[in-house]
Amino acid sequence: MFGIGWPELVVISLVGVAIFGAKRIPEIGRSVGQALRGFQDEVKGNDDQKTD
Repeated sequence: MFGIGWPELVVISLVGVAIFGAKRIPEIGRSVGQALRGFQDEVKGNDDQKTD
């Protein structure tokens, strides 16, 4: 996974909590997930239109 191990993930997580706070992390994750889902839907929609 891009050469990132558990120690690096822990450090990144701690930095994220320090910057955004523990209460904002779930909100950020939710919004990123919705954005990725919307992007995937658009990409699939564009593929469907090309095949018709």
